[in-house]
Amino acid sequence: MTAQRIVSLLPSATEIVAALGLAHRLVGRSHQCDFPAGVARLPALSSTKIRTDRTSAEIDAQVNEILRSAVSVYDVDTETLKALKPNVILTQTQCAICAVTPADLEAALCSWPRGDSGLAPALVSLEPNDLADVWGDIRKVAAALNAQAAGEAAIAGLQARLAALSAQVAGRPRPTVAALEWFEPLMAGGNWMPELIEAAGGRPLFAQAGQHSPWLSWEDLAAADPDVILLLPCGFRLEESLADLPALQRHPLWPGLKAVREARVYAIDGHHYFNRPGPRLVESAEITAEILHPQACDFGWEGRAWVRLPAP
Repeated sequence: MTAQRIVSLLPSATEIVAALGLAHRLVGRSHQCDFPAGVARLPALSSTKIRTDRTSAEIDAQVNEILRSAVSVYDVDTETLKALKPNVILTQTQCAICAVTPADLEAALCSWPRGDSGLAPALVSLEPNDLADVWGDIRKVAAALNAQAAGEAAIAGLQARLAALSAQVAGRPRPTVAALEWFEPLMAGGNWMPELIEAAGGRPLFAQAGQHSPWLSWEDLAAADPDVILLLPCGFRLEESLADLPALQRHPLWPGLKAVREARVYAIDGHHYFNRPGPRLVESAEITAEILHPQACDFGWEGRAWVRLPAP
């Protein structure tokens, strides 16, 4: 059997392929795929119309303008994609703003050169909403790549690590946690985020597992007055989360929040961890655990993936 040629247009899918031991079969990636390190050598097949070096408010305005124009947020380099001759393309339908979707590939697939096989590449689309879906997506990718045994082994290992983490924090006080996935406007982290917080020994606020991230009012945030606030805006690295802090700090309700007064606000690299529904969600739970329960957990993520904000 000819070895499959894989294009991944989703960072979490790229990481799933690597977890299956098949990173060497990748021939193309999205512009966002940057882990594991070796994928950077692959051609990037997508680009975004959004200027990502902007504040959360400015990015939100750009996205809304693009959506009003009824065009895609992303462009796909269809000529290079065809030249790579993949037989499997990995993409997603969970969020049209977050990554390339099948709709973005329609033009390329409709005009795909049939060649000797007479077949267009298999399109594998992922749509995770909670941890169970993430395990299901690993199985889906593994099945498409004829690596079912590796898929089951990867899932078992990830689940075992989460179970061990939960046991490590069992019996400790469970602080209330607000995970902010966007700053301006405010959005709480939904989908798999509440499950990660629970596994790490916290009580998630504002969102339900398996449900999309909800918009959040400042009044509701102040009324809940969480013990801990996690800052992990979607697509923002740690330095970008820190740069956008003024969006929160200038609001009159911010200084009065208990977490702010007690220096229990933490900026996190959401881009590489919490925002990617793949194998590194376990690392995301570990990050949360060492924030919530530093006496019990130290995985070495402080300074690399998160920092504590000083009291005002």
